[in-house]
Amino acid sequence: MKLVIIDYGAGNLRSVAKAVDYLGISPVVSSSPPEIAAADAVIMPGVGAAADTMRNLRERALLEPLRDFIESGRPFLGICMGQQALFDFSEEGGHHPCLGVLAGRVRRLPEGLKVPHMGWNRLRILQRHPIFDGISDDAYFYFVHSYYPEPRDPSVTIAVCDYGIEFAAAVAKDNVVATQFHPEKSGQAGLRLYQNFLRIAAGVKSV
Repeated sequence: MKLVIIDYGAGNLRSVAKAVDYLGISPVVSSSPPEIAAADAVIMPGVGAAADTMRNLRERALLEPLRDFIESGRPFLGICMGQQALFDFSEEGGHHPCLGVLAGRVRRLPEGLKVPHMGWNRLRILQRHPIFDGISDDAYFYFVHSYYPEPRDPSVTIAVCDYGIEFAAAVAKDNVVATQFHPEKSGQAGLRLYQNFLRIAAGVKSV
């Protein structure tokens, strides 16, 4: 299986690659459109601002290759900024168009909350999905973010987190799964999530 981790300058790139490699898959870390086109599965990690992310993707000519890959039906996993970039637009620093794969917007956490939201928080799983196989409903994952996605269609939200407000911590639609938390910083539960994604990508049922 050829797994490509998108390199667009995101700071957590190496830790994601290390987690996947630990699970027995040597990923290709690349910003090459032909590499993405040839991939069996793609992970898009990310930290940072929406404007920077979209500019970096644009400068590397990655916007259409990413949309084409997702449209092909192959497995795609977005992490943190890699989740937010899937929506129509982000309100971070104004109004920044994103990939438009999922309908909705990305909003700032409300005033009065400590921002960024940083640390361990419990998930509440709304819909059982293969990405959560073997992960308990009250598992803790590690978050670092100031903005959160607000899907237009609530049915794409498969898990939520409560941090002053309840927000979509994980979303899924067809071949796309994405999380606001960082599995690579989330211990055994995070490794299990990556393992589940690799099983999905290989077409193997999780157990």
